[in-house]
Amino acid sequence: MGRIEVVSFDLEGTLVDLRFSNLVWETDIPRLYAEQHGLSFEEARDRVVDEYSQVGDDQPEWYDVDYWFRRLGLSGDWRRLLELRRDSRLVFPEVRGVLDRLQGKFSLVISSNTIREFLEVQLSELEDYFEHVFSAPSDFGTVKRSGEFYGRICRIMGVETGKVAHVGDSLRFDYEEAKKRGIHAFYLDRSRESGGEHVVHDLIEFEGRLRTLDDGN
Repeated sequence: MGRIEVVSFDLEGTLVDLRFSNLVWETDIPRLYAEQHGLSFEEARDRVVDEYSQVGDDQPEWYDVDYWFRRLGLSGDWRRLLELRRDSRLVFPEVRGVLDRLQGKFSLVISSNTIREFLEVQLSELEDYFEHVFSAPSDFGTVKRSGEFYGRICRIMGVETGKVAHVGDSLRFDYEEAKKRGIHAFYLDRSRESGGEHVVHDLIEFEGRLRTLDDGN
């Protein structure tokens, strides 16, 4: 048996692009705030972005739309925003081919800071590839800044951290935090601005690094 048993993927920026998420957070929520508070869109967006910055992406509330609806005083069902933006999802071109080749060789999982409701919409075309889908805020009330998140995933999967490979587009959350737990972590930089042994520029390159790891070279 090879060295790697579980391959873990981040979602947004890794398997799917950021358009769906950006539209919800940066357009739809500010638009609702503008309508309900009598502001221009630009004024509303500035206020909403300022509110986001007061929480920060190292807190689970940052990713929780229900929390933001309550904090911003927005009415209505926030889940409707996700449905209205469903068609804006875009899977990166190489993703399905890579997943086709990896499926059956490894247990594939999602390890994400995205809340489960976002995951369900954005993964609807890919969900059959994955044995488990883990949402740090929804499942554990945390974010991937806590190395314990990766530890809990390994315990649930019944696998040693050294037999897990993870890839994602956050240097901090996907590379540094996973590496602290002894996971074979890779930073996905689709902009191709970074380099190094821990950096890959698309998932085909990650697949090649994974093959090298699994061969023990």
